[in-house]
Amino acid sequence: MALGAVTQRTVETDEAGMRLDRWFKNHFPGLGFGKLQKLLRSGQVRVDGKRSKSADRIEAGQVVRIPPLDTGDTAPRHMTPTTIRDRNDADVLRDMVLFEDRKVFIFNKPSGLAVQGGSGINRSVDSMLESLRDKSGQKPRLVHRLDRDTSGVLVVAKTRGAAAALTKSFRHRTTQKTYWALLFGVPRQREGRLSTYVVKEQGPDGDRMRIAKHGERGADHAVSNYRVIDAGPRRVSWVEMSPVTGRTHQLRLHAQHMGHPIIGDPKYFDVENWELPGGVQKRLHLHARRIVLPHPDEGEPPLDATAPLPPHMVQSWNLFAFDEADGLETDEVL
Repeated sequence: MALGAVTQRTVETDEAGMRLDRWFKNHFPGLGFGKLQKLLRSGQVRVDGKRSKSADRIEAGQVVRIPPLDTGDTAPRHMTPTTIRDRNDADVLRDMVLFEDRKVFIFNKPSGLAVQGGSGINRSVDSMLESLRDKSGQKPRLVHRLDRDTSGVLVVAKTRGAAAALTKSFRHRTTQKTYWALLFGVPRQREGRLSTYVVKEQGPDGDRMRIAKHGERGADHAVSNYRVIDAGPRRVSWVEMSPVTGRTHQLRLHAQHMGHPIIGDPKYFDVENWELPGGVQKRLHLHARRIVLPHPDEGEPPLDATAPLPPHMVQSWNLFAFDEADGLETDEVL
């Protein structure tokens, strides 16, 4: 549906209390999250004439200003290594953008795309960033990492100063990271905190983490919070996970440590004699859903970005009748 002019729409009684981004998703399902955020930041979307944020609650009778939209072109693009193979790096990265300003990119990294190069990796986000050098030749810089098979929000600094400030935020744990995962089984405690020591070791399929004893050589403390959002009928659960520390494979190992490994995890799923339900792809079901962190420029509002689920997780969510709206409350309280 294309709208060629500014329109206004009144919030209905049964929509009272709904988040503004959820209201837009209901009325304009083809409008991508990144596009909506840009419209909100620029003041093109207003509620009762006032600037609004995606998490604002709307009330019956309020009037929403809707700028010209082209929802046929604004649906978020979900990419895989197969679909990006024959496209140039700059175009691929531009289609991954959730947020951009003069200091920062925030991308929605697809599952299967490596963040950094390594053995057997021909293309990575880091190598692709060469295509986005600015006029002075400065290349955008990675400030954190995601596993190759983990999808979702990835923050990249455009300048050296921004990289230093953002790296400091990650190091001092002033970032708030939320992941969505599909786990085998349902944790007995619906929410909790996992605190262990972990150590890296070499395995036949590359580096692997394991739970370690306190004081073991090379061991690091790892802390994660989790919360069950919903449970499916076939011994699976949708769980929100938030890492406090940032150890390699931390959430994947902690899920296994609970006895509820992440569905499709090739390294840590260790449940014997269990078959994937029909319609669920054998791919890692771990998604970096949201990140909130200080902007590198003092005085600027915090960076806050949310990434839509990748196609294989959308398929699973549909199969188990999980409603993404159930996760909006948890998005909001970070």
